[in-house]
Amino acid sequence: MKRLWAPWRFKFILHVDKSDCIFCSKPKEGDEKAYILHRGKYNFVILNIFPYNSGHLMIAPYSHKHTVELLTPEEYTEMFELLQLSVRIIREAYKPDGFNIGFNIGRVAGAGYDGHVHLHIVPRWNGDTNFMPVIGDVKVISEGIDETYKRLKPLFDRA
Repeated sequence: MKRLWAPWRFKFILHVDKSDCIFCSKPKEGDEKAYILHRGKYNFVILNIFPYNSGHLMIAPYSHKHTVELLTPEEYTEMFELLQLSVRIIREAYKPDGFNIGFNIGRVAGAGYDGHVHLHIVPRWNGDTNFMPVIGDVKVISEGIDETYKRLKPLFDRA
């Protein structure tokens, strides 16, 4: 069996506490420590610390709501404005061929945190699905999260 080493991920694996809502606790931390890229009035943009691809972002409201029907018009409008901004910035930084964008509402739908609604933005490239996830059940992420933050944060700051 071949081994793929990613020791930088271990610090995240050890410190994930599912009893704590990350979308409520992370905004109370410093932006760099929490990997927050942008703070709006009603929502914030944060890197996914367990990304599907480099540049995987999430947009979440500050208010703790479990589904989209509960979002106020202001929260919903700003969320989709931040979606447009995020897509533009990811296009500039990574030049992806496409995106997966969406919500996972409820645990059965794949939500890792099903108590706090959040929107995923995942850049995709032709050929980014290869034998590793299919045969090896392993996903290779080509860039560390600290590097991703350093690449994207200045672009959000100037927006």
